[in-house]
Amino acid sequence: MAKIRVLIVDDSAVVRKVFSEELSGQPDMEVVGTAPDPYVARDKIVQLKPDVVTLDIEMPRMDGLTFLRKLMKHYPLPVIIVSSLTKKGGVLALEAMESGAVDVICKPGEAYSVGEMGVQLADKIRAAAAVRIEDLRRRLLKPERQAVLVSRRSLAESTHKVIAIGSSTGGTEALKQVLINLPVTTPGIMIVQHMPQHFTASFAQRLDSLCKISVKEAEDGDAVLPGRALVAPGNYHMVMRRSGARYFVEIKTGPLVCHQRPAVEVLFNSVAAYGGANAIGVILTGMGKDGARGMLKMHEAGAKTIAQDEASCVVFGMPKEAIAAGGVDQVVPLDRIGQALLDLV
Repeated sequence: MAKIRVLIVDDSAVVRKVFSEELSGQPDMEVVGTAPDPYVARDKIVQLKPDVVTLDIEMPRMDGLTFLRKLMKHYPLPVIIVSSLTKKGGVLALEAMESGAVDVICKPGEAYSVGEMGVQLADKIRAAAAVRIEDLRRRLLKPERQAVLVSRRSLAESTHKVIAIGSSTGGTEALKQVLINLPVTTPGIMIVQHMPQHFTASFAQRLDSLCKISVKEAEDGDAVLPGRALVAPGNYHMVMRRSGARYFVEIKTGPLVCHQRPAVEVLFNSVAAYGGANAIGVILTGMGKDGARGMLKMHEAGAKTIAQDEASCVVFGMPKEAIAAGGVDQVVPLDRIGQALLDLV
């Protein structure tokens, strides 16, 4: 099997060295080159034809965001954004993903050990390599129209319902499409999107500015309420708990699950235990198996479950595994998932 060819673009020699060393131990990957800035990167992309590019945002001569937009216009290929663990870095990373990047990873620092970073980087590269360039082009050239959702009368009478959503590669845009037209009477939503620490706060703020419902990065003890979506904070697991008729979330540390923290598996397992038939589970685009067993547990507990279909996924990994595990009731195109949620509640 051909190895995944990776080009590392970063003005930091240390980052280039660390990334190269971490990836050199992966049997299915080859670092074909590195570049200190976009001008060098442009020539190496043409010369080396990498399958995946890791791209820093803040670089000399040309910033990574400008280079990404030029690249997506003239030579689209899967790009993983490398950013610093700052609020500014999180905002820029979101802009990059809206401009065509498929994922984001933070530079090695206090939040992640180099070992954890290496595992996550390799997983993100595998996911990026699976992205179909034709789908990437289509997403960039023709943004999908948002469907107008119809709220059922019963929705306001079903506030005890809860919705749990898991996503990874391509999930930031998929989540936006699912949430953007949901009415304020929608049952409380809990979201696990694989993103680094600090980036989830910016992501939640961005969604909050676009959606009718409120969206926030979850804090320990936050209530799961109608008209509100809680996004699991990067580097922390989120679980749902119940006290009487009240649902709330607990934010906690712990080992990586399915190579992830936060993990969809952790959220779904807790929703199966405490939500049962009052819950709806949704699994969106992403690489790997995270959430598949948890969705099966939700299904067995009486929850209704939805998986995004292959044609609309950036990477048909997590939904495919959930379907194969037998825990999915409906397989639905992305642009119809919002309405499918309202129909179920």
